[in-house]
Amino acid sequence: MHFLKTLTVAAIALATLVHGSPVPPELAVDHPEHASPLTKRSTAGFNDWKCKSSSAHPRALVLVHGMSGNAIDNWLYMAPRFAAKGYCVFALSYGQLNRVPIVYGLDKIENSAQQLSDFIDKVLAATNTTQVDILGHSEGSFMPRYYLKRLGGASKVHKFAGIGAVNQGSTLRGLTMLLQPLGLYDPVLKIIDPLCHACLQLLKDSAFLKELNAGGDTVPGVEYLTLVTKYDEVVTPYTSGFLLDKNPKVQNHVLQDWCALDLSEHLLIAFDPIVFNGLHAFFTPSSPLLQTSVSPVLTPSNDERQSGLSIVRWCSPSKKKQHDIHMDSTPGTSKHSCE
Repeated sequence: MHFLKTLTVAAIALATLVHGSPVPPELAVDHPEHASPLTKRSTAGFNDWKCKSSSAHPRALVLVHGMSGNAIDNWLYMAPRFAAKGYCVFALSYGQLNRVPIVYGLDKIENSAQQLSDFIDKVLAATNTTQVDILGHSEGSFMPRYYLKRLGGASKVHKFAGIGAVNQGSTLRGLTMLLQPLGLYDPVLKIIDPLCHACLQLLKDSAFLKELNAGGDTVPGVEYLTLVTKYDEVVTPYTSGFLLDKNPKVQNHVLQDWCALDLSEHLLIAFDPIVFNGLHAFFTPSSPLLQTSVSPVLTPSNDERQSGLSIVRWCSPSKKKQHDIHMDSTPGTSKHSCE
């Protein structure tokens, strides 16, 4: 029930977000794997295989979705905004299992990592570069670590950021510890495994996770940023998203340290403007780390604008303070008051 509630909230927020933040037509590109061009709103601006890196953004940015996501729905918010900032942005759908459409990230991590490896090689060839940056969400914060450590990816990746990270595995709100004393742990795993191979690999203390983390959970030469949220209901405890190596190139952050009143949880962290600003600063150090951000989830609709008064909520991360701004949005006016 909680999971369904989360999905419902995310769907409502996503619908509002897409409605309130269209992408300019000039960002539209043809996706080579789709029959029709992605010409409007938040699906535009990425997988442009003619894109060439610039001095401001010398490496392409590869987006890696989470479990049950895909290249489009996971990155409706982030992808076009990175493209608008001048990045060459590429996203793949990986880990399809039993030919199930739309829902990806279910196959074994090893197989998905090989797909990521092939995709990055394609991106490097298309952009004529030697390295990429990676941004992953949920499983996408974990699976690339196998690519880095086991498939020779370390030399091809400069920076790797993970949001809603699951680096040390999840207890699923203690469900795994509850099933074990009841003798139900292994029977339940046997039911789940044919439907989702990766699910078992991402559980805390799984054999796969222990093997991957043995000897350290990072590789030399790559810069890491991990961002978790206190309200994560999928990765539990949320601190299990942290990387544990004493590596000077590792940054572990909690979203609520950036903005104390940011309530984004596991799904909405990928649709959060404060998160976007922090990631942009990580990939492009010349940009400010924290900017005042208006949440697109609460941006006034057309009806609200026409009514002349709306309320949007924003957070100033540097002050960890939230404000309600009563905006007179009648056309031709710019009056507002902050309380």
